[in-house]
Amino acid sequence: MLEKAFAGQNISITSRTRDGSLMLIKVDSDINPGEYYLFNTHSKKADFLWANNSWIDPRQMHSMRPVEITAGDGLTLKGYLTLPGDNTLTANSTAHPLVVLPHGGPHFVRDFWKYNPEVQLLANSGYAVLQVNFRGSSGYGKVFEKKGYRHWGDDMIRDIIDMTNWAIEQGYASQDRVCIYGASYGAYAALMASVRAPDLYQCAIGYVGLYNLEYMHEKGDIPDFWGGSGFLDKVIGRDKTRLQEFSPVNHVEKIKAAVMLIHGNNDRRVPIIHAKKMRDALKKSGKDVTWLSYGNSGHGVWDVKNRTQLYRSILRFLEKHIATKT
Repeated sequence: MLEKAFAGQNISITSRTRDGSLMLIKVDSDINPGEYYLFNTHSKKADFLWANNSWIDPRQMHSMRPVEITAGDGLTLKGYLTLPGDNTLTANSTAHPLVVLPHGGPHFVRDFWKYNPEVQLLANSGYAVLQVNFRGSSGYGKVFEKKGYRHWGDDMIRDIIDMTNWAIEQGYASQDRVCIYGASYGAYAALMASVRAPDLYQCAIGYVGLYNLEYMHEKGDIPDFWGGSGFLDKVIGRDKTRLQEFSPVNHVEKIKAAVMLIHGNNDRRVPIIHAKKMRDALKKSGKDVTWLSYGNSGHGVWDVKNRTQLYRSILRFLEKHIATKT
């Protein structure tokens, strides 16, 4: 009954009275940050209580549609595509500027069909947004996850590239207006994809990213955790040649994309030396870098003032490099 009343949305019972007469119901979706209702099981009436992010109007948001492709090696990949404009999933004569948004982690994490403020910000700014659950992501079984182990810089990146090319081939994205943007591993993927496919991406944005895999064993807080070193041995290994090959800081000469780097000075997970070395290598190679650092931030910028400045800077960067030309 509730599914029919709130068609097309997720419904969960978060709590109930001991006798089951009243239930607290959460309703959310890709365009709805979440609403709560008090549901009376006797009268079958649901009374609205409050809305998360009540300033968000779902009618102004854009639907996140599931997509699926077959990777070059035959593996099935799934993700989500959010389009601006009329937001239909039918290719038309007007291809959109595209932002590819690889998730962080990369393991024990995946993208979901749900309200995502970054996706909505980008879609409402005129960009199509592509999210890829590349191999190594959770939620598709252990075999799928393990296919990403020790393949951070090759197979996982190729999955992102394959889905980017798919979006272009389907007519959803313009081939000369594509940017890739991510945080943490997503930032690594943004720069590594720009190495692997230099002509595919016009810009790349790395936010609190890791760019030298050798540093993962030496710096940051992961080795300090119980089992942290063993985890790194499992997912990236210790082969020096392979770690260097998979580190974008060692391949800046291949990057053609305009680059923006964002980092917090107090980042303990991925120390800022990653970003500084990447910036210096790019500059030494004769490339311009847009640089943002935040002195009071760690592995992410969370205060409202700095986040506002950060996202305004990202939107200006995107507008400069891939916005629709009029």
